[in-house]
Formats: sequence, C-alpha cells, structure tokens
Amino acid sequence: MDIIHYPGDAPPPQWTQAVLALGNFDGLHRGHAKIVERVRRRALELAATAAVLTFDPHPPRVVRPDRAPALLMTLGQKLDCLAQAGMGGAAIVRFTPELSRWEPETFVRNVLVDWLSVAEVWVGDNFLFGHDRSGNFSLLRSLGARFGFRVEKVAPVRYKEFVVSSTRIRRLVDEGDVDEAGALLGHHYFIDGEVVPGAGRGRGQGFPTANLRTENEILPPDGVYAAAVTVDRLIHPAVTNVGLRPTFEMNGERVVEAHLFDYDEDLYGRRVRLAFVRRLRGERAFPDARALQRQIVADCEQARALFGRMSL
Repeated sequence: MDIIHYPGDAPPPQWTQAVLALGNFDGLHRGHAKIVERVRRRALELAATAAVLTFDPHPPRVVRPDRAPALLMTLGQKLDCLAQAGMGGAAIVRFTPELSRWEPETFVRNVLVDWLSVAEVWVGDNFLFGHDRSGNFSLLRSLGARFGFRVEKVAPVRYKEFVVSSTRIRRLVDEGDVDEAGALLGHHYFIDGEVVPGAGRGRGQGFPTANLRTENEILPPDGVYAAAVTVDRLIHPAVTNVGLRPTFEMNGERVVEAHLFDYDEDLYGRRVRLAFVRRLRGERAFPDARALQRQIVADCEQARALFGRMSL
C-alpha cells in the first residue's frame, strides 16, 4: 500500500481519479469496514485506486486536547489493517492548528482537488469536517458537484439496538467487556508490543509469561483474560493478566503478561500481537504463591474450555 503525507508528498501517478474513503477510522470497526469495502469495490469497477484519507494526529488532540479520547489503534496498526482490507493507498493529512481553522471549502480545494484529484469520496453517516466541524455530508456533496467529484454516504452499521461507533467500543474496552467490543469491531481488540524481561515468577510457578511493552493507549481494566497471541503469524491461545500483581507487589507497575499454552520458546525482544477474547475474572491478591498457582490452573482450564468452543 502506497502511503503519502500532506503537505509534502506528491500522489503516485496511478492515484489519478482515486476513489477515497475519508475519515478517522479509529479501530477500523464494522462501520468503517463497510465504507472501505464499498470504496474497494467501486475502485475495481472504475479501474481506479482505492485509497483512504485519514489524519495524524487525531484532530481532537489539536482542537480540544483536554477532551481528546485515547485511541483504539496506533497509526501503524490502522495502516496495516487498511492494507489488509484491500486499500491501495493511504493519504495522511498532518493535522495542525492552522489546518483546523480551514473552512470546509478550503479543505476540499487544497486536499481533495488540488492534491489528490479525487474521482469519488465516500464517508460515514455522521461525517463532519472543517473549522468547528461546520461541514457535513450535504455541503461536501455540493462542493463535489462544483469541483467535479462524486460524494456518497454509507449508512451506519447497527449492532443489537445501537449504532457501532469508536466511542462505544472504547467504553466497552474500558469496562472490560472485550468480547462485546470485539463484536462491534468485527475482530478482537488487540495490542502490539515487544516482549521484555520480567521478574520470572511465572516460570518458577510452572506458567512462563511473556511480558509485553506496548505502545497502545487503551488497556482493559485489571484482571485475567482469555487471549490470543500472534507470533510470526501463528496464533496461540493464552491467558493474560493485566494489572499490578498484588500477591507479590504492593506498589508495582501495571503490566501485561501472557502465558501461551503449550509454548516454551524464547520470546524476548520479539514483536507480538495480543488480542483480548474474554474477561475471566478481576485481579486480586492471594494469601501466598501456592494459592495463586491453584487459581492460575483454574484460569487456564477455563480458557482452554472457552477456546475448545470457538475458532481463533
């Protein structure tokens, strides 16, 4: 997937008359996936490039940093997922205080027309843009008619009785309801990171763990989770503890540590992906290491039973 930045980069020659998905796409949930798939199919029909335009940093971090939400994905994760979804290119607009003051027409003219020469732009139902979010779909469509590109809107995806949104998914992850969050995302909520040395207590108890240092901003609440850990593109069932390890430390750092079932290779220094499947219990202190060991056995049995009923 070709990646370009505004300002600075010229679009590749094959991007002429691109079909564009426009939005923030945090989490790339089922609603986002619907827009991306429409763009991919439409680009095939027109023999054009399917591209996505997104922003970095996330616009609320510039216009209202005190209220900006934590993000479900890093930029790298988002770009990887967009490439896997079939996008041929990604245009990243560097969002600055100056750009935040642009009127909607200025954004359309400078970015969509002069920079990208788009043929079509597809957005979600609640898309807003420009200074003070003053531009909406109707305005974008009228500007498209003036500048010579088509604008289409994709209806929201509903799950149960509500609309799928990044805001709702963040709330579910914050509450530990990771399986419900996964239903809205269309994939398990995941974090990426490097495996770093820990205290070695897990191995001493017969349950070696991979301690993960992650760049992701959102972790579910402290507790034990059934998880899936991807190492070199292979998925391994696991149990994961998020928390402070209160049995051993009163004021320790918050850690993410995963025990991969039937796996005993050295992971230090390697990059892995950890997907949260289901919360099993909250974190709590045990009277001694033996009591904790018994609970870990029970946690593993519960997780194995869960994985026996589902496909990773």
